[in-house]
Amino acid sequence: MKATILIIDDHLSVRTLVADYLAEQGYRVLTASDGDEGLMVARRARPDLVLLDVMMPGLDGLGFLQAYRRDFSAPVILLTARVEETDKVVGLELGADDYVTKPFSMKELVARIRAQLRRAAVAQRLPADEVLQLDGLTLNRATRMVTVDGQPVNLTPSEFTLLAVLMAAPGRVFSREQLLEQLQGNTYEGVERTIDVHIRNLRKKIEPDPGQPRFVETVFGAGYRCRPPGER
Repeated sequence: MKATILIIDDHLSVRTLVADYLAEQGYRVLTASDGDEGLMVARRARPDLVLLDVMMPGLDGLGFLQAYRRDFSAPVILLTARVEETDKVVGLELGADDYVTKPFSMKELVARIRAQLRRAAVAQRLPADEVLQLDGLTLNRATRMVTVDGQPVNLTPSEFTLLAVLMAAPGRVFSREQLLEQLQGNTYEGVERTIDVHIRNLRKKIEPDPGQPRFVETVFGAGYRCRPPGER
């Protein structure tokens, strides 16, 4: 089955260019001209991935992202003309999985789309009994469900992937570069700052006290790890 991609951008030329190229690559493509229309299309069609412009009139990309993440966890890639790192960080903090800065190459965009969709597809193929547990934290790779002390937690695809990688090897320290590769593959050079934002968001959702992490620990100068049960 072809993956469905929703493009939300207020520029008709961008929507048409990207939509035509993705259709040639075999994707089913839907489009919307602003955040409000994008929400309506997303709720009706439930796309496999969203390409989201940040700066739009009306409901902009960040506003869309806040509303979208209340109900959906499909990957979101930001399309942004902004070059300030803080603008990109805000998008990641609101639940985006990746971003590309305009102007971008279509080959790079497709590579990032494939990386996001590949992660989701791998997760769906995992056996139902593949469950990771650390004290009160439980992650089911097949159902993509995470609970903390029995309470469900809603994670974005990137947050889920990072947690699964860390929980699969308690005590092992993963560098930011290694974690970035788990998220995005080796298709391009990403920004390691992205990992810090995703980890911060993850801690807000799973840690009783994010300032004193119970599960995901920072190893200064090295990276991150899941603290083994014996060290708690």
